[in-house]
Order: sequence, then structure tokens, then C-alpha cells
Amino acid sequence: MQLSVSQYDRLERAITDGTRLQLRRRGSEFLVIPERLRLVAGREQIVARHPSTGSALEIYLDELDGLEIVR
Repeated sequence: MQLSVSQYDRLERAITDGTRLQLRRRGSEFLVIPERLRLVAGREQIVARHPSTGSALEIYLDELDGLEIVR
């Protein structure tokens, strides 16, 4: 998945505000609270937490099929 400039802006705002994200990858949907965006070996990674369990998740942007901000 390649993000546009406006999508990056919304993602960065979600990280700052702690707004939930709905991520789609390989037919599955994840609802997460993003904590930061980082670069790992040349790939962008969202570091997030599951809203119910608090489990840490690391999801690469290039593996996503879709991303939406949940209000």
C-alpha cells in the first residue's frame, strides 16, 4: 500500500491524538491504537496497541491492503 500525502497527514494525526485505525491485510481487519511510525530496514512500520488487550503490534505499511481512521 502506498500512502498519499494527505493519508500520511491523517496517520500522523492519529498517532498524535491516539485515534484508532482500522487496518486491512490479507482479508483480515485489525482495529489498533497507533503509537508511532518508524523505518525498519527501509520499510515503514506502524507500532500500535490492541485497544482491548494492550498487546503490542508491529505492522508494515507495504503489507496493508487498506487503512482508515476510526472516529
